[in-house]
Amino acid sequence: MVPSIVTFALALAIVLLILKVLGKSLKILIGVIVNALIGFVVLTVLKVCGIAVAVNWISAIIVGLLGVPGLVIVLVLQLGFHMLL
Repeated sequence: MVPSIVTFALALAIVLLILKVLGKSLKILIGVIVNALIGFVVLTVLKVCGIAVAVNWISAIIVGLLGVPGLVIVLVLQLGFHMLL
């Protein structure tokens, strides 16, 4: 559990750094943080409930940037196509 939290935090930091360098507004940064936190919580809850979803830097970036649609993408790739993200 702790390695997934560290991986998620590093992925979020990378996304935030990229957005900061590109000069995006604070509103977008807050949106990414909120999406990332919601996505991480949902990914973790799904993992605890027994649905095998990988919580790693790729899934964290996808869910962090896209929010709920990103979560659906990760679930489809993970469960539908048996891809390891």
